[in-house]
Amino acid sequence: MIRRFKIDELDIVMKIWLESNIEAHDFISKSYWQGNYEVVKEMLPNATIFIYEDNSIIQGFVGLIEGYIAGIFINASSRSQGIGKALLDYVKANRSELSLQVYKKNARAVKFYLREDFAVSKEQIDENTGEVELIMNWTK
Repeated sequence: MIRRFKIDELDIVMKIWLESNIEAHDFISKSYWQGNYEVVKEMLPNATIFIYEDNSIIQGFVGLIEGYIAGIFINASSRSQGIGKALLDYVKANRSELSLQVYKKNARAVKFYLREDFAVSKEQIDENTGEVELIMNWTK
């Protein structure tokens, strides 16, 4: 089931955020994600968050800032089960355009977004990490 985030779920969502980022971005120091934890925790409630849960267990979430996907994060044990696609489809149903940024080295995510009809519009360097990131867009 997909539903809106509740503030009392912040710690669970942040745990998924941290673990997902560390695992998916092994080319970036673990300390980078740990160092940004509190900043993201403070900012996250300002985004529109949709939770994917099964049997009352949060398995993933998507964060939106208007038409920008700040990220899709899935529990390690729940990946490759269609949860990311379900969250993305849910967001797509209510938007005519979406954009996002993804690290080029995160091949799994790049492949996912390309498969879901996103197109690369630009490459740039993330000032915080020095890594190449892709700007991707989707239009209905």
